[in-house]
Parts: sequence; C-alpha cells; structure tokens
Amino acid sequence: MTSLPPQEFTSVARAEAPLDENRGFACHVLIIGGGASGTLMALHLLNASPDMRVTVIEKSALLGCGIAYSTTDPGHLLNTRVHNMSAYPDRPEHFRDWLRQSGMAPGATDESFVGRQIYGRYLNDLIARERDLPEVSRLRCVKDECLRLEETPKAVIAHLGDGTCIRGDRAILATGHAVPVQSHAVLTSGWDFTPPADPGQPVVIIGTGLSMIDHLITLLRNGHRGTITCVSRRGLLPQVHTETKPLAISRGHVPLGAPVSAILHWMRGLAADAERQGGTWRDAVDGIRAHVSAIWRAWPEAERRRFLRHAASFWEVHRHRVPPDSARWLQEARDRGQLRILRGRFEEATMGEDGLIAVRIRTSGGERVLPAGRAVDCRGIRRDPAKDSAPVIQDLLARGQSRLDPLKLGIDTNEWAQVLLADGRPSRRLFAIGPCARGAAWEITAIPDIRVQCAELARHLHAIEAQDPVGVSRG
Repeated sequence: MTSLPPQEFTSVARAEAPLDENRGFACHVLIIGGGASGTLMALHLLNASPDMRVTVIEKSALLGCGIAYSTTDPGHLLNTRVHNMSAYPDRPEHFRDWLRQSGMAPGATDESFVGRQIYGRYLNDLIARERDLPEVSRLRCVKDECLRLEETPKAVIAHLGDGTCIRGDRAILATGHAVPVQSHAVLTSGWDFTPPADPGQPVVIIGTGLSMIDHLITLLRNGHRGTITCVSRRGLLPQVHTETKPLAISRGHVPLGAPVSAILHWMRGLAADAERQGGTWRDAVDGIRAHVSAIWRAWPEAERRRFLRHAASFWEVHRHRVPPDSARWLQEARDRGQLRILRGRFEEATMGEDGLIAVRIRTSGGERVLPAGRAVDCRGIRRDPAKDSAPVIQDLLARGQSRLDPLKLGIDTNEWAQVLLADGRPSRRLFAIGPCARGAAWEITAIPDIRVQCAELARHLHAIEAQDPVGVSRG
C-alpha cells in the first residue's frame, strides 16, 4: 500500500460566496476546525435539517484529516475495525462500502484495519460531495484560522487571521487535539515522523502508547537498524485486538456513582464472566465502552482525579488496542533485541559533546542516562490546554468566555455541549465537541464516540431552533 498523493484530496481553497451572506437559511452554524471532529459535525448538521447552513473554518488546506489522519505513512493503521468507523453511527456499512466503491480498499471487510490516511480521504470525500452539490450549497469551507469568537445578543462573529469576519447564529469549537508545546529543545515532536539521517544510531522514545507504536513502525519501515528504547512510568503497552463479542450491559446494571475502586471491581467481575463464557476480557471492555461517559459524569471531581491518577493508564492500554499487524512490528523488534521497554520517569534531555542526545531517566534502580541519535516525545496529545490549545480557545479563556474543566483536560461544557463561561453559566451560542472538550465525557477522543456526540448535538440544535431561534432556551 502506498501513501495517497496530495491531489487525491479536495482542498478547502475555492471561490466562496460573500462571508456574511446567509441566503435565507433559518440557522447559520460556524464550525471552528475542519479535522475529523469538525467534518463529522458538519455532516451531521447538514443531515439533521435542510434549513441549516454550515461554514467550516479550517487553516489547513485539507478537510477531514486533522492530526491523526494526515499521516503519510501507510503503516499507520486505524486502531478500530472498519465496521465501527462509519461517519454515521446508524449506517455501520457506510465506510466499508466507500472503501470498496472508491477502490481505496476493494477487499475490505467489516473486520479490516485500514490506513489512517485512507480514513482522512473518506471524510474529505464526504465533505467535498456536500460542498459541491449542483444546487445552492448549504456548506461553505473557508481556509483560514479563527483567532477570536465574539458572542453578541443576536449573533456570534468569527474573526479570522486575514482580518475578515464571519457572522453566524451559533458556533461549534471542533479544534481537536491540542499539540503540546515542545518544552525540550532537543526532543523531536511526537508528530514529526521524519526518519533519522543515520539509521544505525540509537533512538529513545518517551512514552509507550499509541504514538510510540506509530513512530516504531515508521522507523522500522524505513530500515532503521539501531536500537530503540521506549520509556514510560509504568512501561505499559497497548493490548492487541482479537475477535470480540461485546457483553450486552444495560444501563441499569452499571453502578453509576460508585467509587473508582468499586467500578474496577465490577469491571473485573465482568471480565471474569466473559472468560467463563469462552470469551476474553476484551468482550467486557467493549461492552463497558458505551457506558464510560455516564460513569465519568456520575463521579465527583475527587473520584475523577483518583481514576486519572491510579487507573487511567491501565484502562487506556486495554481500551485503545492496536491491530495485529501493528503489534507484529513491535513483537518482532523485541524478539530480535532491537526494541526494549523501560519503566522510568523522564527527567531531561541534553545535547552531548559527542553529538548524541543524553536522555536522563529515573528508574526504581536509580538514575540512568540513555544515549540517542534522536529522542522523540510521545507522552501524549495534551498536557496544558491553556497553553497548547488553538488561539481561539486561548482567547476565550483569557476573556472569561470559557473556562477549563476542573481537571484541565479541556474546555468545560455542560451535557448539551454548551461552553461554560468563567462564572459557570452556559453560553447561549457557543458549543464545543470532541477532544477539545474531553473533561465533560472523558471518552470522546475516538471516532465511534465523536460521531455519536455530533449526531446528538445536530439533532438538539435542530430541535431547539424551532422553539428558540435567537438562542438556546436551556441556557
């Protein structure tokens, strides 16, 4: 499989109608961000009502790709099977059918794991079809960055990088994952997949999660011969996908509000039940998935903190698993001694006089220094939303027009995805979805969850539009 050439994607850039022209639609929604979250939101808004007009504002030239799906390495696979990656939760066959009809993966089945770049092409194709309809299009795509959102009694106004403004009735923040500001000058960003100049030099990767797997695969696919050392505090690796049959768990059997310890005990019991029935713990985890957000919302702040401190890393490696092909790269590298996994805390990285990077870590046995031709930071997507988020979010925070959730996972929202102001009141016109608002639901970083949130918000906005066209009555 080869990477897709740029011309295979539809660009945002094209002649647009005047930015403030609404063409008589009942509601004009601005979507800030055109990655996977923003694209899914646009598709569901257009699907929910013929009276909805949508403008997507995206600084990249490509819609639908974002960080995750703009990779050019065909070895970077989706971590979810085809049947659970449709843009529409009520049409599970949609992505599979597109793969076959488009020729991107003619032999794809519901159980296949395909390349992430192909998924970006899928979302890009869906949004391009909506934009290029022969009749008056309800979708407009603007290539620019939204720097500021101004909410007035009658509208919300997006201020763009080129100095122009777009007026809408509501705005939805869909800026996706915030890329952490690189605080160590000698560390390579986890999103830089450029192979090292010398394939024989040692590489150190800080982190042992999904980003590490991507880097490992890129290194090995490009013929890297040197040792690869991966370091994280617990040394946990993502588990591998196998065939599963998710347990059917009704909401009434979920101990909502129980402390973390009790929830973990309940989960272990479900895993044991699955194994007694001839399955595996994966059946339990996949059955619990539908209830994770409800469990999270039912916890008080103290229990959420306890989960993040003691259990989140274990949940992540069991919940976010890797395809067998990806796991095979890792296992073969370990078997031949090229890859090693260390438990330790990263301290610092400095450039040595010998031209190698000295990566200092602290393990249970004391301090160690690892030499590296390249050191890569794969510790995660977001560590400080106040610093790492998109400029529009930083501006909203600075002006008190939004706030971070108590755990500082992202923008604080209520159950209807309304952005909460600094004083806790919900905005009447501003919403946030997906990873940028993770604190409200926790499990809102993967497509199967984001698409459901988008569908629900689209239906909600359509329903309230007839009742309260100048605001959100629930606000």
